Amino acid sequence: MARLLVVHHSPTPTARAVAEAAIAGAGDDALDGVEVVVREALSATAADVLAADGYLLGTTANFGYMSGALKHFFDTIFLEAGGALTGDGSAGPTGGGAAGGRKPYGLWVHGRYDTTGAVRSVQSIVQALGWQQSASVLEILGDVGETEHAAAYELGGTIAALLSE
Repeated sequence: MARLLVVHHSPTPTARAVAEAAIAGAGDDALDGVEVVVREALSATAADVLAADGYLLGTTANFGYMSGALKHFFDTIFLEAGGALTGDGSAGPTGGGAAGGRKPYGLWVHGRYDTTGAVRSVQSIVQALGWQQSASVLEILGDVGETEHAAAYELGGTIAALLSE
């Protein structure tokens, strides 16, 4: 059975609503053969990453960057999960060593004013892990309504469907 790892930081009711919708989509009854494993960003480990066949990431946009919790996740799993570094210590353009590389991932970001920096920061790290962006990034500004819930559900379902039997 394929395993989808959902790693998120959802500290507010609005962010939690997006996370819950994405997780529900990933666990849709129409999808067979996918185990959905949910970890809060501060609890996720490199072992979780290595055991997964795909990833669904969620974060708030904080001061033009991903949440500190998601950054902590990446900091703690990066090298063990196959992240690549260049000679000067910056993230390399490809990775995928220990984690197998080219595994699909999806991303949602919720912010009040801007999500650009948060999206860019996540994408630069996952590029160095060698993961493959497999759906458009879901960027949500402000309040979350039915449209945003539906989009989050679809994102979760899309990534899970890529792994389903």
